[in-house]
Amino acid sequence: MELEQARKLWQPQPGWLNTASYGLPPEPAWAALQEALADWRVGRTSWEAWGEAGERSRAAFAGLVGVPVADVAIGSTVSQLLAPYAAALPTGATVVVPEEEFTSNLFPWLVQAERGVEVRTVPLAGLVDAIDADTDLVAFSLVQSADGAVAPYDEIVAAARAHGALVAVDATQACGWLPFDAALADVVAVGAYKWLMAPRGAAFGYLAPALRDRLRPDAAGWYAGRDPHASYYGPPLRLAEDARRFDISPAWFCYVGAAPALELLAEIGVPAVRDHDVALANRFLAGLGRPPGESAIVTVEVPGAQEKLERAGVRAAVRAGRVRASFHLYSGEEDVDLALDALTG
Repeated sequence: MELEQARKLWQPQPGWLNTASYGLPPEPAWAALQEALADWRVGRTSWEAWGEAGERSRAAFAGLVGVPVADVAIGSTVSQLLAPYAAALPTGATVVVPEEEFTSNLFPWLVQAERGVEVRTVPLAGLVDAIDADTDLVAFSLVQSADGAVAPYDEIVAAARAHGALVAVDATQACGWLPFDAALADVVAVGAYKWLMAPRGAAFGYLAPALRDRLRPDAAGWYAGRDPHASYYGPPLRLAEDARRFDISPAWFCYVGAAPALELLAEIGVPAVRDHDVALANRFLAGLGRPPGESAIVTVEVPGAQEKLERAGVRAAVRAGRVRASFHLYSGEEDVDLALDALTG
């Protein structure tokens, strides 16, 4: 599907520039969710169709990031998907993390301190050089939540491999607009409620086969079974052989909304989305006299930004006077210009 044709599937109020906080659902996702909620309200159907949306979502996510479906687990949050890896770190391990990393990819490692796990934080720009022979794991966001900085993924992975270190990536602020190869890492976790435009409560994890075989699925329940529908009652333990053993039972309605959104992204193609989003971000930067960048998330410091944007009806994140604007499929030049008029008027 052509991007311009797809953009007709959203009707956002003008001035939404905050996908880095949450994304807006396309019409097919919204309609599917409303239908499921209506069925739930009156008990019109059984739940199996809602559960199947989780499998559709898993397959769509695997295609978006270029990995086998069997290597994808579904869950609810990034930290939950990372937890088995954190628990499996050897006592005394060293983890290197950017100093402004979003805490869903920081706290899982920090809580292992009682086992002697050390977390070293460094500036993102110095992350590659900070990886050394003492490093056991490198954890970072592919795109930083705070300012939209895009991590040098290939360079970080190469440095980690050169020292025998593992790689854990939070791609929540990247997946859906930035093409990348998840299989380069050992684990890639994604919250789907931002650029994947799903309801909050859907999350995906790429779990590399060589590493996941060394992990214990401590949260295993019926849905992690080899055949979930034959895993309702009683022993023996009969877990899935692939990444599904790390699944948690899907929050049905989150995945009912996720499946159509991810499938639409696959139809459009992430490279086309990147070009659209980054072009809008650079239009915004140019209007404020800033040089262009390579991210769909940008931050700029403008005095009185919060009040100016609120008066104009523009919704963007403002923290300590810095505007964080983020642009996605449903954003247009008119949204950019509305924000620029507010900030420069």
